[in-house]
Amino acid sequence: MYRPLLALVGLLASLATAKVTVYGPLGQTTIAPPATGSASGTEAASTTTSFITTPGPPQYTGLAAYNPVYIFPPAIPDDPTPSTAVTIPVPNSAQLMNGLSIPQKPTFFGFSIEMSVATQLIGKNSTRLNVPFLNLMSLLAQKAGAVHVRVGGNTQETAFLVDSFPDGGILEKDNGDKSNPTGTPVLAYTPDLIYMLSNVSSLVNVKWYLGVPFNDSTNWRLQIAELGEAVLGDNLLGFQAGNEPDLYSSHGHRPLGYSQFDYFGEFALLTQTYQNDALVTNKKSLIAPSVQGADWGPRPEAVWDTGFVQAYDQYLTALSVEHYPSDNCGVVFPDPKNPPKDPLQMFPTYLTHKNGQGLVSNYLNSTMMAQVWGKPFLMFETNTASCGGFPGISDAFASALWAVDYGLQMANSNFTGALLHAGGQNVSYNPFTAPPTNESVIHQWTVGPIYYSALVVAEALGTTNTSQVKDLLPDGNDQTPAYAIYENGNLARMALINFMTDPSGAHDFVATVIIGGQQFGEANSVPAQAKVKYLLAPSVSEKDNITWAGQTLGGRFDVDGRLKGEENVATVPCDQNANTCTIRVPAPGVALVFFSDAAQQQAGATPSVETFPTTVFTKTKNTVSIDASVLATAQGMNGKDRNQQGGTSQGSGNGASRMGAPWALVVSGALIGFSLCTRRLL
Repeated sequence: MYRPLLALVGLLASLATAKVTVYGPLGQTTIAPPATGSASGTEAASTTTSFITTPGPPQYTGLAAYNPVYIFPPAIPDDPTPSTAVTIPVPNSAQLMNGLSIPQKPTFFGFSIEMSVATQLIGKNSTRLNVPFLNLMSLLAQKAGAVHVRVGGNTQETAFLVDSFPDGGILEKDNGDKSNPTGTPVLAYTPDLIYMLSNVSSLVNVKWYLGVPFNDSTNWRLQIAELGEAVLGDNLLGFQAGNEPDLYSSHGHRPLGYSQFDYFGEFALLTQTYQNDALVTNKKSLIAPSVQGADWGPRPEAVWDTGFVQAYDQYLTALSVEHYPSDNCGVVFPDPKNPPKDPLQMFPTYLTHKNGQGLVSNYLNSTMMAQVWGKPFLMFETNTASCGGFPGISDAFASALWAVDYGLQMANSNFTGALLHAGGQNVSYNPFTAPPTNESVIHQWTVGPIYYSALVVAEALGTTNTSQVKDLLPDGNDQTPAYAIYENGNLARMALINFMTDPSGAHDFVATVIIGGQQFGEANSVPAQAKVKYLLAPSVSEKDNITWAGQTLGGRFDVDGRLKGEENVATVPCDQNANTCTIRVPAPGVALVFFSDAAQQQAGATPSVETFPTTVFTKTKNTVSIDASVLATAQGMNGKDRNQQGGTSQGSGNGASRMGAPWALVVSGALIGFSLCTRRLL
């Protein structure tokens, strides 16, 4: 059901770009517009394109999460020319499809929230939760049944519990440690942080991962485990023990030469303390080793070979790794050994099926071993690039296409879940970002294109927890990958991806699907029609104009967490005589195809998403409220009803204290109160 959302609609000015900016090492250059059309998807590109010659965000010095700079979509490869018409024969029965994944759950994609920004994204405290965050979680939970969220990251490693802060806050940072090469602050938090997470779970089915600080192995701080277990109960998924320990030495957190054997020894000390802590009743709740694939080698075998899993089996609830395909650290933390990467050169690498295949290649043995050991295997933190991502890539539609392919590739390779990382407002890759505090009076939230990937993957995997995934084209069609999803033993869905940008339609991906038939020793199984949901944008460079099944969350500063517009599910007739169904995927885009009766019913079902009202207003002076009946007329007034205009003076007869309809519009300097008043749950 939908609940009316109080004061979440504002009169927002659209963020517009006057020209498209491409940047690189070439200096000021004049080039012709690309043949594929506008890079922004909304206007023609300027023939004069500005370049910069120094590393960093191109001609933009504001917060990276709101970077308005676009870069041209990469040219369509011509060596070889991508095939745009492919025949895909598949059996209807899962028993006849080789190489299917383990059964996957729709909660596969979740989110990782850096602990230091929890109060930006989740809520101010346990009694003021951010409504857009609740709505975004509710939207995904409606499709997946639940959402898995980790609160942690680098900042969990030094976090410590205090009773309270003088200002009443629940989280404070100390940026005084200048020796820290990653710029990670020391965090202090109060118990109310955990109560805040619990209150979220009382409204939306969100499950939580937390982290045990790992910076001092002589003084383990287990308060977060004690409190987390007591407060979160069944909504607690586990505790990470060590965040990227293979980087501890290079980041200056351990002596040079710190190895996997040193980590093994420190983990032993943790488990001893864990075992002796009577307030931690579930001893099998640790998640490790969360290696990044750096100093100990690209594969986690360096840890497995120590006998880690066998030694600590009784404490391990899941195995984990963390990995990003690239990094933008050379810009954020200048280092001669890691010079800045040119986003123009990096852009095409995200628009290829080989990217996802390469990312999982180092983990294939580990996912197999995890099944032998009976452990879930998690990609505990990932995104487009570490150190905040690349502007123009991480905040563009390319990231959504990349994440759909990468997510399904991980599912195909027997990962059991992956968490898309979210940082503060100074990074480009966020799935969602709150407005800066000083702009919250006029601006709403911003959703990154990668958030849409979580919706697509959740619907691709369905709700039965039986879905098995198969990469259909592992050796070809690098620009147009395809996945089959089998559910309850039969073909249910396909995900078709087109990484190319060409508004002319010449490079649309046309897949002719054959289901069953004589070649598989089955009856012809193509249905009379298929349902198709499309994830679309004008180009891979687009940042705002993105739709999933015709609906959008909105552009930058325009998101309240609810989809806008009517859902549009396409119906594609199939040829049962020829046993074929032809699906067209625009360039660029994703088509999620529903074949079975049950899957088609799911695709055509009207979503029922619970959303939440704002019940607290933090600014009530110098605001305007407009009654619904007045708003229905032009400019909120007419000659007959001028005396019903909303006033702007505090205490006036029709001033801000008067709220007419329960969905009253707040404009003209009003703080849109993104908070939900809840109770502290004990």
